[in-house]
Amino acid sequence: MKFLHLIWCNLKRKKLRTSLTLLSIVVAFILFGFLSAIQQALVGGVQLAGADRLVVREKVSIINLLPESYKARMNRIPGVDFATHQTWFGGIYQDPKNFFMQCPVVPEEFLKIYPEYLLPPAQSNAWLQTRTGAIVGRNTADRFHWKIGDKIPIQSTIWAQPGGNRTWTFDIVGIFDGAKKGTDTTPLFFRYDYFEEVRQAGQKWGRGQVGWYVIRIKDPAQAAEVAKRVDAEFENSSAETKTEPEGAFIQAWASQIGNIVFIVAAILGAVFFTILLVTGNTMAQAVRERTGELGVLKAIGFTNAQIVSFVLAESCLLTVLGGTFGLGLAWLVISRGDPTHGLLPLFFFPTRDLLIGVGISIALGLVTGIFPALQAMRLRVADALRRM
Repeated sequence: MKFLHLIWCNLKRKKLRTSLTLLSIVVAFILFGFLSAIQQALVGGVQLAGADRLVVREKVSIINLLPESYKARMNRIPGVDFATHQTWFGGIYQDPKNFFMQCPVVPEEFLKIYPEYLLPPAQSNAWLQTRTGAIVGRNTADRFHWKIGDKIPIQSTIWAQPGGNRTWTFDIVGIFDGAKKGTDTTPLFFRYDYFEEVRQAGQKWGRGQVGWYVIRIKDPAQAAEVAKRVDAEFENSSAETKTEPEGAFIQAWASQIGNIVFIVAAILGAVFFTILLVTGNTMAQAVRERTGELGVLKAIGFTNAQIVSFVLAESCLLTVLGGTFGLGLAWLVISRGDPTHGLLPLFFFPTRDLLIGVGISIALGLVTGIFPALQAMRLRVADALRRM
């Protein structure tokens, strides 16, 4: 620490060069933060998926519906605790850009199978007693400034009411929070019995059918066996099924965009390789410019280890400063929430990735400083003094 002032003075020697290098590192780590948050938003739900939950969808495509009668048959399959269903509503609020998930569900079963959704008892009771009642996640409630008691019109792009009216009005009776950070609190859920009753009168298509089933199994270790039993139950029927763990189901949704992990890794790899070259060039020039000074330090008794430490410390200080500032700015902006207002409901900067970013900044400093440091260590005093 006693040589910190000397190291800092070396960085300030060429202020423009140091500033530009520092700025490039800051930008790289801001990009790292945003890509980490986007990756978390797209695939983070896989980590939070229930190990004891399986998702059953139509074998060909989730767009195709399944008969509601499958529920009773699923409940009889060995290893199944109970089954419930959801259906994609496809609604928008006021403006097409106000998109978020809405699904009709059976309230008692839904709250039982998703304990990560925290809803006060009084609000859950109100949901059971209100035919047009709906519960909404905290994220969406805050986004639109909804409160309990509000009547919310949602225009469905799929389901019609009698007369062709596609605007459904729901009473907000509850606002749920997530038990863990990263729990999706953007959806709105309303009662399936109300949905089925109204659509029965409004349109012929889809009557008595649901989007997909979620089943809770008794033993997570038997998930593969139970999934096979479920699919075998409906094999050769008019609506065959594909059953998979909830995490795999969420991953399949994300994979429609592409291999998110690979895309993020490729972008960050290219960015940090460029920063490696830029910072390495900066440190190499700094060492060459101070050849005479390094010779003087060796002449007055500084050891090779100390010279190497000076160069590495200077390199690490530069990258850690840039990395910390970039990560801090990224965290500050990301903490303001989903910039797409609903398309990325799990948008946040994971603590794990924040720590990885700090580690990358240190590693970047060591890698970019090691070769100039070795060059300085091998420098002969006579040759260095002759260049002064």
